[in-house]
Amino acid sequence: MDEREIRLRTSRRRLFLKTAIGTGIGLSLVSAFYVGASLRPKAEVTPEKEPLKPGDLLVYAQGGGEPKPIRLEDLKPGNPFVLAYPMDPKTKVVKSGEAKNTVLVARYAPEELAPEVAQHAVEGVVAYSAVCTHLGCIVSQWVAEKKAALCPCHGGTFDLAQGAKVVAGPPPRSIPQLPLKVEGGVLVAAGEFLGDVGVKADRGHCRTV
Repeated sequence: MDEREIRLRTSRRRLFLKTAIGTGIGLSLVSAFYVGASLRPKAEVTPEKEPLKPGDLLVYAQGGGEPKPIRLEDLKPGNPFVLAYPMDPKTKVVKSGEAKNTVLVARYAPEELAPEVAQHAVEGVVAYSAVCTHLGCIVSQWVAEKKAALCPCHGGTFDLAQGAKVVAGPPPRSIPQLPLKVEGGVLVAAGEFLGDVGVKADRGHCRTV
């Protein structure tokens, strides 16, 4: 066997080993991927995390004990808004496990509401998503002199009588309204939110303060 043939065989042997090793690593990575995927916990939608649906009752978010439905007569024009969660009328499960289900409810004199807002309100009562469109905080404070809702994180302020128009702070858009109806004196969701709830994925242009 001459030197040239020896080098050729050696080269072929090295190529075979590299291919075998590479294939082994590749299969190991693929196996690891599938094993990891099988071990990854699946997102489970439990009853308390189900999205708000038309027909859900609105109940007070604060307070312990049995969920208390919000009655039309409880709300007075000019008073601070209240925070609410939807409750399935059949199962009585309060959907408080999902932040995007948080709703704020306020009452105005009917003539204070913009026409496009009034058509989804009931006797001056309006409801909106309580999730700020800036960074997803909960809009939880009331500005009495402006009759507006305030997000405490970065000062986003929403005029609820005018479609939750942003009147201060960095939110890029209004919080979406929730259509309402009354059944047996209790506030009920008459539809889904009229727009995207919370922060949009493409909000790279939004600024923080």
